[in-house]
Amino acid sequence: MSLRAPAMPALRTRALRMIAQREHSRAELARKLAAHGEPDEIVSLLDALAADGYLSDTRYAESYVAARASRLGDLRLAHELEQRGVNAEAIEQALASTESETARLKKIWQSRFGKPPGDRTEWARQARFLQARGFTHDRIRALLRDPASAEDEAQ
Repeated sequence: MSLRAPAMPALRTRALRMIAQREHSRAELARKLAAHGEPDEIVSLLDALAADGYLSDTRYAESYVAARASRLGDLRLAHELEQRGVNAEAIEQALASTESETARLKKIWQSRFGKPPGDRTEWARQARFLQARGFTHDRIRALLRDPASAEDEAQ
């Protein structure tokens, strides 16, 4: 890595300060640094940070999933990571390292509702809530039809 350009040490310091606060995806860090350097400088800095082990999309995805998996389904987690510029392979790895989606769905449903829907209106309300959290329609339907069997699948 070449630090001969006058702006490069300041840019590197800024990037390291951001990374020290929390994990960042490569795309997220590039976006934040865009106002402070030339595109070529930023790309070479990001390459150097990745080579030195300071920047990792895989580590970012794992951190992101660990922080949010207890509240969200795989679809939503994957979508949010895609929006943050994380590649599909890192997303897949991060989702594979977490608790099963069925178990998370059951926990979220239990804490929010706790009892099966009594009528169609309640069924639709519960299903919408869980869909907004990023769970698949098939898993939601299975859970709402028979919460006891969904519990067996979760374990």
